[in-house]
Amino acid sequence: MKLYEHSAHTLAAMVHGGEVSASEVLEAHITRIEALDPLLNCFTNTTFPRARAEAEAVDRKIAIGADPGPLAGVPIAVKNLFDVQGLSTRAGSKIFRNAPEATADAPVLARLIQAGAMLLGALNMDEFAYGFVTENAHDGATRNPHDISRVAGGSSGGSAAAIAAGFAAITLGSDTNGSIRLPAGLCGIFGLKPSYGRIERTGTFPFVDSLDHLGPFARSATDLALAYDIMKDCDICRPAPLLDPSRIAVLGGWFEQGADPEILAAVAAVARGLGAAARTTLPAAHIARAAAFCITAFEGGQFHKPNLIARPEDFDPATRPRLIAGALQPAETIYQAQRFRTWFRAEAEKLFERFDLLLAPASPCVAPLIGQATMIIGGEEVPVRPNLGLYTQPISFIGLPVVCVPVTGGGLLPRGVQIIAAPGRERLALAAATMLEREGVVAAPLAAL
Repeated sequence: MKLYEHSAHTLAAMVHGGEVSASEVLEAHITRIEALDPLLNCFTNTTFPRARAEAEAVDRKIAIGADPGPLAGVPIAVKNLFDVQGLSTRAGSKIFRNAPEATADAPVLARLIQAGAMLLGALNMDEFAYGFVTENAHDGATRNPHDISRVAGGSSGGSAAAIAAGFAAITLGSDTNGSIRLPAGLCGIFGLKPSYGRIERTGTFPFVDSLDHLGPFARSATDLALAYDIMKDCDICRPAPLLDPSRIAVLGGWFEQGADPEILAAVAAVARGLGAAARTTLPAAHIARAAAFCITAFEGGQFHKPNLIARPEDFDPATRPRLIAGALQPAETIYQAQRFRTWFRAEAEKLFERFDLLLAPASPCVAPLIGQATMIIGGEEVPVRPNLGLYTQPISFIGLPVVCVPVTGGGLLPRGVQIIAAPGRERLALAAATMLEREGVVAAPLAAL
């Protein structure tokens, strides 16, 4: 088995045990990146000299019997909206491509490095995280490793594709309306969007302050939990909570309307794996999606208004009109969207009195083709870019934690399923993902490149 095929916790165990050095792990991943990233376009910046220094530091600790950390020798990478010391934090844009270099790593990145990880570089994304496809006008499209004619999803497409391709064992992304869950599902890997506010956002470029979340990607549920605990700087040895199948339900209504049959089959497979027979609905989810659109466009447009006025030609043509339209929304629209948000959160709280976990698709279809403008949902032709997030937007709108698990095999492209928990109950969703992985219901195989 090649080193880039191993999970993060396996690599760390091998380095701790002296089976392989951190430097050997790193070079195996660098070789794979150099061979395949010209095809996939995951990285916008590489930091190989830095990673080699970090690997050498881990190996020195091992040599003297010191503890190198729980991520010793684990290669990682981050979406290019995270501050990386010595790089401009570009957030997928042309405008900030030559901004002053960051003087320090984002705190969550620093924690991973302190735990023994090695940083390979920064990853491609939709401009300013406003998109679901990672077809970036400035940096090019990131290709899905499972089918290079298709999108990787977005906006954290580079982060998801890098995991699926074996370029890194853990990557970091952000999720405002689905930007972790959607690419995780389309690329066939695990992704975690924690509860709103659970992970510190200092040192990252914002999109929508009231909706932005940070989280990890990995090829195993165990790795996902490990990365989350280190990012949050909390105890990594807590026992997993117990699951009660009678308190797990499939979300119907909005969350199944328009979904392709293979997507609904993936949700059903996850439900069977968890022993969940109940079904329920989340009232007015379609309005929640509309309200999320309004708030996203307004907050994003207001934030970028100075550059929209001064440098409109430097924006991605797919981003600029949406930000301009958002900035021009009347205050009454945003006021009503926020009022609805309060009501919708209360309805979700009622649902969690009956259930611990809710299951829903991560996307209405498998990964569309790169450049595909429209798709069919519920018999209607709709634009691809705004509609891939049909089932993710209502959930992040009220900050619920979600683990996206990959259903693969059967000759089909990967499909993602959201395991949704009440605020603060990430560990329960992670426990469900771990059980499903152990039983072979979900898996994240390396893409056959």
